This record gives sequence, C-alpha cells and structure tokens, in this order.
Amino acid sequence: MRDLNEPPSAGIHGPVQAEDNLVELSREPEAPVAPLSFEELFLDVHDRLYRALYFVTGSSADAEELMQDAFLKLWERWDRIDTIDDPVAYLFRVALNGSRMRARRARMAARRLVPAVGARDPFDDVSVREDVRRMLRALPPRQRAAIVLTEIFGYDSEQAARIMRIRPTTVRVLASQGRAAMREM
Repeated sequence: MRDLNEPPSAGIHGPVQAEDNLVELSREPEAPVAPLSFEELFLDVHDRLYRALYFVTGSSADAEELMQDAFLKLWERWDRIDTIDDPVAYLFRVALNGSRMRARRARMAARRLVPAVGARDPFDDVSVREDVRRMLRALPPRQRAAIVLTEIFGYDSEQAARIMRIRPTTVRVLASQGRAAMREM
C-alpha cells in the first residue's frame, strides 16, 4: 500500500485539457511524508487537492472554494492534529464531502424550481468523441471521485476508500460502474 503523500505510480500523467485550462499531472513527488506545520502541509498538498477537486467539479472557482473550505476546517482543528490519523486524507474527505453536499443542494433546488417533464438520460448529450472532462462531469459524484482518485491520481482502492470514507470494495464498484458508463458514452 502506497502512502497518500507519495506520487501516483499509475494513471494519467502529462498535460490534460479540462475546461479552458491545461492541468499538468506529473509523477514527481509533491509532498514530504510528515509536514511539521500547517503552512508546510498547505504548501505540500494544495496543488494536488486543487487538481482533484478541479477534475471532480469541472470548475476552477468551485475547486478553489472547496479547497479553501477544507483547509479552513483543518486549520480550525489544527490544535488537535494529533487526533487526526491522516491529515491529507482528512482534507480530501472534507473537500469531496463538500462537493457532494453542494451537488445535492443544487439538485434539490433544481427539483423545486423546475417541474419534472420527463426523465432524461444525462448521457444522451455526451458522444464517444468528447474529452475526459466532459465524460467525468456526466458521472455521479461518487463514481467521479472514485475514478479521479484511482485512475487519474493512482491511489489504490484502500487509499481512495480512506479519503472517501467508504469501503475499498465500494470504491472498486464505483470506479467499475464509472468506467462502464464512460465506455457507453
């Protein structure tokens, strides 16, 4: 099992086009094993967290806001950092939970505002030739998070499970379902 602070050994590396921005994914180490201060942890992890959130949300502004919220929650608990088993996993978990809560609130608001005319398959508008970002955005948030963590960032199912706070088998199922859905697009 690889430490979450180690660089991914598999997955997508190099330039990846997402929205209007070019995101660079590399194999180079990004974080030392044991940061000594909040500032060091921030400097070591913020790029990786931002990229993960950018792939999950598809929006630079949403990714930055979710990242700030996650770091703020960690800062508020920094005096009890010894009680947090893995601060990096905690950050990812808080940020991904925030993304899911935001998506859930948006769906609920849309249901209240827009009357249901008929169920429409969200994959109808996505063609096979579209890029990875569009396919990821079409997936449910949990499948998207499982794919981003395992396929793009190279975490194994155990590490992704700690971040998502679910079982490793659930990560594998979500990633498998996401891959199957992407093949159908």
